[in-house]
This record gives sequence, C-alpha cells and structure tokens, in this order.
Amino acid sequence: MKISIVTITYNAASVLQRTLDSVAGQTYSDIEHVIIDGASKDGTLELIRNYESRIKHYEVSVVSEPDRGIYDAMNKGLQKATGDYIIFMNAGDTFHEATTLEKVVQGVEREAKGKEPAVIYGDTDIVDAKGNFLRKRHLSAPEQLSWRSFKNGMLVCHQAFYARLDMTRNIHYDLQYRHSADVDWCIRVMKEAERQHLPLVNVHAVLADFLDGGDSKQNHRDSLKERFDVMRRHYGLLTTLVMHVRFVFRNIKSLVSR
Repeated sequence: MKISIVTITYNAASVLQRTLDSVAGQTYSDIEHVIIDGASKDGTLELIRNYESRIKHYEVSVVSEPDRGIYDAMNKGLQKATGDYIIFMNAGDTFHEATTLEKVVQGVEREAKGKEPAVIYGDTDIVDAKGNFLRKRHLSAPEQLSWRSFKNGMLVCHQAFYARLDMTRNIHYDLQYRHSADVDWCIRVMKEAERQHLPLVNVHAVLADFLDGGDSKQNHRDSLKERFDVMRRHYGLLTTLVMHVRFVFRNIKSLVSR
C-alpha cells in the first residue's frame, strides 16, 4: 500500500523542518512525498532542496511555482501523487509518531476485513510550535463515519483523513472557498464512497499532531462563514441552522469546563 504524502508550502521556513523530519522518520517505507510550493521567497526552498538531496529511501518530488492559494496547490498535489492513498500533511503539522503510517496500514488490515476502504481515518492531537502536546482535538473521530457525520462539525481532521487516490483524484478542492474547502472536499469524498459502497475505516489511533493556530483559526470569522455555506449546500438550511445553535452551546460548555 503506497501512501502519497502531500505538503503545501509558502514562506513556511519557520515551521517546515518539523514536517520534513516527521516524514523522514516514518518507519513505513512505501511512501512518496510530494511538495507543492507557491514560489516561496524566504528560506523554504533551501530547506526543501536540502531535504530532497538527503532522502534516498523514498521518492521526493517538488513543484515550486505561483498558485492561487492553498487549495489550488492541493489540487496540483492530487494530480501529481501516484500512491494508493493520499494524505495532506502541511507545513507545521506532523505525524503523531514514527510508527503512524505502519499503524495506518495495520489498522486497514485489521479493520477492513479484506476490503479496500475509500477513507482511512483516526484522531488528532493539538501541539504548540515546539511540538509539545496542548490538548486533544475537541472533536473526535466517530466509530462509524459517513458524509452525514460532518453536520456535527469536522469530526476528522484533514491531516488524519487518508483517501483512496483512484477515487479522489478528480474530486477537486473548490476554489471558491479560501479557508474551508477541505471540509467540503472531505464530505464530497465520503459521498462518493457511499455511492461506490466503499467502507470508511477507523484505525483507532492518533494519526496527526496539528499545529495550534492554523489558517482557520487565524481567519476565524471568514472560516465560519464558509463552513456555514458548505453545510448549507450539503445538509440544507434548516439542519445547518439547528446545528449551529448546538455549536454555540457546545462552545460555551467547552469554555466553562476549561
């Protein structure tokens, strides 16, 4: 089972090395690392070229050119990847441990019962800039996942969502969204999985360490507006309004309990 790891970068020199080291440190070797850079102007490309030159046990491919944002770059990654499954692990984010990809493969062998799942998924921890654990992600991966699950929020982090590439290569990120196209993409991938009667497999492990303060947090208001529109499109206006009332009470309860 070949896994394509796609990393999107733009002026990411301050956080990229941790991601590169995390990929290089994986004990599972049937991987490729596709790096799509948006023509960075800091030291990002120097880090990438140094990394590329020292990696011998798997393929590293690099594209550096202007793009129309992170989701345009992700679409490029979808086209360039050649693996059986694709995972987006962006600058600053890391695999939870050196054996993460081994656990993904073992989890499929254990849970999928001989079927090739459309999606493999797990949980996520939130870490600080030094990689120190801060907290568990407040939304956890459900035992049974479907496209309907995301009406309760993005229950599976994008960095813990492995999708079958032959099924998803032509499911492009919607560039009308600047901050929430990943939510829309995951829902559409799961809808396609249901259409093809393919399973979604929980490997019951923490798969990713997500860097606190990412794009959706830095652009919180715009991200919320986009997510509302994504949910409205997939679940209808009434359901979306009801769920957002629940989100408000859930967030209040979370703040009170801290």
